[in-house]
Amino acid sequence: MRASRIIQAVEAHAEGEPGRVITGGMPLLKGGTVFEKMQDMAANHDDIRLQMLREPRGNPGLCGNAIVPPCHPEADAGFIIFEQTEYPPMSGSNTICVVTVLLETGAVPMAEPVTELVLEAPAGLIRVRADCRDGKVTRVEFKNVPAFAVHLDAPVEVAGLGTVTVDVAWGGMFFVLAEAGTLGVPLDAENGAEIVRVSEAIRHATAEQLPVAHPENPEITGPTITNLWGVPVAQGTHGRGAITLSTGPFDPTRPQDASGILDRSPCGTGTCAKMAVLHARGQLDVGQDYVNAGPLGTTFTGRILEETRVGPYQAIVPALSGQGWIYGLSSYTLDPSDPFPEGYTVGDMW
Repeated sequence: MRASRIIQAVEAHAEGEPGRVITGGMPLLKGGTVFEKMQDMAANHDDIRLQMLREPRGNPGLCGNAIVPPCHPEADAGFIIFEQTEYPPMSGSNTICVVTVLLETGAVPMAEPVTELVLEAPAGLIRVRADCRDGKVTRVEFKNVPAFAVHLDAPVEVAGLGTVTVDVAWGGMFFVLAEAGTLGVPLDAENGAEIVRVSEAIRHATAEQLPVAHPENPEITGPTITNLWGVPVAQGTHGRGAITLSTGPFDPTRPQDASGILDRSPCGTGTCAKMAVLHARGQLDVGQDYVNAGPLGTTFTGRILEETRVGPYQAIVPALSGQGWIYGLSSYTLDPSDPFPEGYTVGDMW
């Protein structure tokens, strides 16, 4: 066997969303913050993202994380999140996967019944509480970056759909949110193709007509991801969300060919963005839980810890909790003669 690269990873999922965690084989990334290291990876080492997420080593629904040395003195570890078309500044499901891997592999010492640690994400410091029992992380709760609504009830002209009323909010990524019921789109997992088609059309139109940038880091722009939300159907939940991640470019002349994938989990940053919208409308108070169900019926629990302000926006500080599971240990190699060093996508799946 010949190998020009060997990468070690731990395979994990958080409430159904897979988040591969690279624990070895990453190059030394340059930067004084994890955000700058993320930029270095995107500019100079994006082949790793493509190799890990595309076939034959990956699949459309897979997300990835690279463990990196932290830059902030308070942080125990840093991590860079990467998805099919972008490097998100923050992700709830990926945070849960990373915490689970760090503690269950011993990279960060586990203390039972509770381990507290601090991660440095590209979006900033994430303070984590992990409930642990018998060597297993049974619950991860973290204090997310502040979330805020930028637009409420804004009209957007969408190809094939007409005028759609949307919200745009930050929850660690910039989301465009729309009510599925008004669009006639069921939020069941088996309706994934229709959810993706509608969501990608809305995202593309909103990014053109309502572009946004983070007031504290204008290099973070959007919206880059869609949250179709609906009323709760399961007892003990407060809402439903179907989050679409893009897997390729969108052609507005052929919206039926939209390329995307459903988040298998309820989406942590999407839940936080939804809470910010609800709070802005006076429908969710500080201290209230918000249990959000995803397409598989799994849930994340969000809670507003306090109010704050981000630039010109009223904002909330949200907490989010859920559970992750490790399901594999992997080593990935790259033969120097491999004709697909950056993987590939094929239209039957992508």
